[in-house]
Amino acid sequence: MIPRTQSPLVRPFTRPESSDSGAMASAKEKRAGMRVAALIDGMLGLCWCISHSGDSMATIFDRPLTAPTGNERFFLGAAIAMTLVIVLGFVNQLAMGRSTFYSPPLVHAHAIMFMGWVTIYLLQNIFAATGRMELHRRLGWVAAGWIIPMIILGFGVTLAVVRRGQVPFFFRPLQFLIFDPASLLTFAGLTASAIILRSRTEWHRRLHLCGMSMLMAPGFGRLLPLPLLEPFAWEASFAAGLVFPVAGIVADLKRTGNVHPAWRYGLVTMIGAFVAIEAITYSGVGKLAYRGATWDSPGAKVAPLEFGAPPPGGLVTGRS
Repeated sequence: MIPRTQSPLVRPFTRPESSDSGAMASAKEKRAGMRVAALIDGMLGLCWCISHSGDSMATIFDRPLTAPTGNERFFLGAAIAMTLVIVLGFVNQLAMGRSTFYSPPLVHAHAIMFMGWVTIYLLQNIFAATGRMELHRRLGWVAAGWIIPMIILGFGVTLAVVRRGQVPFFFRPLQFLIFDPASLLTFAGLTASAIILRSRTEWHRRLHLCGMSMLMAPGFGRLLPLPLLEPFAWEASFAAGLVFPVAGIVADLKRTGNVHPAWRYGLVTMIGAFVAIEAITYSGVGKLAYRGATWDSPGAKVAPLEFGAPPPGGLVTGRS
């Protein structure tokens, strides 16, 4: 009992009266000790966090922006395959004597920008597959700006070739005038959509692959025997590029049993562009565009829907 005159906050030490009360006191002391230890650990942890706040922030920024989704290997493999198709196509063209480095400066600028994009696309997939997302994000903004000169130079080269009357002989000149810029704009649209949806990784990477597939016709066109595929040379090179999104659909089915809606969006856009190109090529709008593009140039003397003869000397592209 505590005397009435004594403060209730100060208890005199008294020896336990029984073993049960001693056990209860021991348990209370143990719980109190655990609370004190937890408090000390918490204070030490707080001090450590404050002292290492710089390191913690650096670690946060070094982490991937999104968690791996498990299909990085497929997209990296597709990027490598696309790069090989384009590089081998142009190497084959040079080795067969169908192209030359002695091309106009505009062609060289165009080639640098487009091969630069192929390199960027490959690097972006390498960074994503290896978890270096900070580099992926930084290079992504470079890629976004890279598209603008690609469009300008692509349009410029197409117009220059048509005006000189030097469209590859297995393409209809009017079709070449339409499908080159239209394919480039479709690529830009799909790529811009991928950039807008960059926070949704599954959409982002699939739309990028579809956009890149729109640029594969020049690579496949230099590997396929297009003169033997006339009058469907361009259609064949376009169809070859569809192998990559189709492979993506198969990979999705094997991995999850479902097809991601981004593939449907990408394929519908690509096939829609193909249909629009074919429709414009054989319409009055296409003929009007051809007359305007070739006005007062050697290309005006070339029939817009007729296939030309193979050029003397064997050069198909890169002629001055």
